[in-house]
Amino acid sequence: MKYQSTRNGCPHQSFEQVLLTGLAPDGGLFVPVSLPSFGIEEIQSWADLSYQDLALKVITPFVGGDIPAPALKKIIYDSYAEFHHPDIAPLAKLDENEYVLELFHGPTLAFKDFALQVLGRLLDYMLIQNGQRVAILGATSGDTGSAAIEGCRHSDQVDIFILHPLNRVSEVQRRQMTTVHGENVFNLAVDGNFDDCQRIVKAAFNDQAFLPKECRLAAVNSINWARIMMQTVYYFSSVLKLTRGKLKVSFSVPTGNFGDIYAGYLAKKMGLPIDQLIVATNANDILHRFIYQNVYSASKLKKTFSPSMDILVSSNFERYLFDLFDRDGEVLSHFMQQSLSGKLSVSDEQWKSVREIFSSASVTDDQTCAIISEIFVKHKMLVDPHTAIGLEASRRCNNGNNYPMVTLATAHPAKFGEAVVAAGLKVPDLPGHLENLLEREERYQTLPNDLHAIQGFVARNLRFCSK
Repeated sequence: MKYQSTRNGCPHQSFEQVLLTGLAPDGGLFVPVSLPSFGIEEIQSWADLSYQDLALKVITPFVGGDIPAPALKKIIYDSYAEFHHPDIAPLAKLDENEYVLELFHGPTLAFKDFALQVLGRLLDYMLIQNGQRVAILGATSGDTGSAAIEGCRHSDQVDIFILHPLNRVSEVQRRQMTTVHGENVFNLAVDGNFDDCQRIVKAAFNDQAFLPKECRLAAVNSINWARIMMQTVYYFSSVLKLTRGKLKVSFSVPTGNFGDIYAGYLAKKMGLPIDQLIVATNANDILHRFIYQNVYSASKLKKTFSPSMDILVSSNFERYLFDLFDRDGEVLSHFMQQSLSGKLSVSDEQWKSVREIFSSASVTDDQTCAIISEIFVKHKMLVDPHTAIGLEASRRCNNGNNYPMVTLATAHPAKFGEAVVAAGLKVPDLPGHLENLLEREERYQTLPNDLHAIQGFVARNLRFCSK
């Protein structure tokens, strides 16, 4: 399989190349030149597979021959060996046709583990095969950082630098990153918001002259195609568990960066029987305003109880817009550039196409807390604020087609104690492997919201490159 940039400004790449590069040289994001397509009978034949073997069926076409089948199988099985539930991604039923997909049973208690435990091992495999080392540079709104560090901290092939917005992630999220004391792990608290961190990372990838000539950057953010690829799998798993592929299933996805919902969109395009895809946002609602009103414009960032979605610029939305604009990189580039300075809309025909695939809702903090309380009282289940937003959106946007509705539970509620307390409930204990997290020593650097400050820190702290 070959990959192209959404800006159409560089040659087609192999899976190995996009894995190690992350961001395309022209500033675009990599997408497959063409998607694999699975017939419904083939999908139904996977109904009794383990999660690991299902993952192999779904992702093998994306990897192609770049990783031999036995090595890819080992990577997948090793990646999910540390999950704390035998089903990997279990479904919990709330009401008739209302389900929660629990994506928080990985080592860092968030859905990011599904991709990043695999990504770390994929990178390690490729780097060892090629005799290479890289510097990983990533930004996090809370969960990506800890999952990336967990997936990469044991690798001798990488140094990992993770930027998080100072005082804008939960304490548990921060400590899951800053209490990992590996020689190759560097946590940087940036005096800004997540969008600032993301902007710095993209700028550093676009100009790597600050690095010694034998060094290169690798990406762990969802700009890396492998992240998206791995997230498609739990959509297949859910549909097969609920209907064995014989009926459609709808999904409500709490999302800020559009990566998780984009994976569902891809699964639908690949042949999975999906009815609705619901974009659930908090008060930072650029995606909702575009889907609901055909207005794409940034607003002032609001701090909420769901910090992983406190994002103004949704990086992966570019991948969807690439399809919406008929894969015209020039049109897309112009749209993205214009979006920095004002309100934009697409044509009525294009907006109709958006509405045929996506529904959306924006949920306030008060509404989030009300859902957390309601679900606990009615079902004795405690959900985190992002999941609560997904549940509220699923109820508002349900089209009444009577298909199962699955809300993605993206994180463990213990990671977001402030929201749980605001809902009038007690914060649950952290699972055993993290029970002393709040007592562990932290280690991180606070740096200004400045590209050159970040670049300088990275260049000074590389272990394996000559200075």
